[in-house]
Amino acid sequence: METQEPIDSDLARSRLLASLAVLAGALCLSVSAILVKLAGVDAATTAMLRCAIAVLVLVPLALGERARRGRLSGRGVGWAVAAGVALGVDYAAWTAAIYQVGAGISTVLINVQVIVLPLLALAVDRERIAVRFVWALPLILVGISLVGGLWDTTGPGGQAVTGTLLGLLAGLGYGIYLFLTRRATKREPGRMIQPLAWATASATVTTTVIGLFSGGLHLTDISARSWVLLVVLAVLGQVVAWLLIHHGSIRLEPATTAALLLIQPVLALGLSAITLAEYPTLLQLLGAAIVVGAVALSNGLLSRRRNVRDHGSRSARRDRARPGTEHS
Repeated sequence: METQEPIDSDLARSRLLASLAVLAGALCLSVSAILVKLAGVDAATTAMLRCAIAVLVLVPLALGERARRGRLSGRGVGWAVAAGVALGVDYAAWTAAIYQVGAGISTVLINVQVIVLPLLALAVDRERIAVRFVWALPLILVGISLVGGLWDTTGPGGQAVTGTLLGLLAGLGYGIYLFLTRRATKREPGRMIQPLAWATASATVTTTVIGLFSGGLHLTDISARSWVLLVVLAVLGQVVAWLLIHHGSIRLEPATTAALLLIQPVLALGLSAITLAEYPTLLQLLGAAIVVGAVALSNGLLSRRRNVRDHGSRSARRDRARPGTEHS
């Protein structure tokens, strides 16, 4: 009994630090859409440079991890490259959506990955879908239609519809990326930076190809201010954000990580209103609230919070010996 209290105290401190890491990562992701708008570079070029600059930062970090923990296997590289293709589609579509429907709304839309991930898990890994997911799905679809302005009595503009479709395509790519990364990290735990570096390199190639077929890449007319913002976007939105989220999430229950990441679209809406004067309509705000709430419901956050808290003390020793499932 005398040693239990220090163990619980260390566990609580570890989980607090892990939660702060995930929240910091979510904040970095929330700022990403705003940095895209402030940079003012076309969507295709922004998506490509975001990944390319991030690769330059990730390569030395990946080499350091390789020296400490060993080389990523060929299969691991393959999974990371495949995930990077999906990530490239995500970034290309999402960056374009930012210019169509705004930084905040586009960030809400990519959360449809909560639909894609369990459906892929069902189709490929035969993982059962929880009943709460079935209940949440219609709510998510209603929320998306509100966010996209489809219920606007004045009629949705072509820009709003296009932006919504791009946001949904980005969410599809995001969900596939998470699914592939989730499978890969289960096979090679302890290697976090190398897969991210390979995935980001693959995303660079993917966004380059997409850019060449969607109006081309424009690298000559970028101002010094825009270059600085793009570097900040790459470092914060791709390197720092994902390393923080990966580092924190392996020490937390998946439901806890999902709950913390829900702050991302909320922060994006608030920050875009403050910095970019992007003010959603009341219907869009209602739709965003429905999407965020339905995401929480589909992840079991509304019913599992108490169970997770009660489970924490019972799983303390096991968690210290081997962290739980990594959230991608």
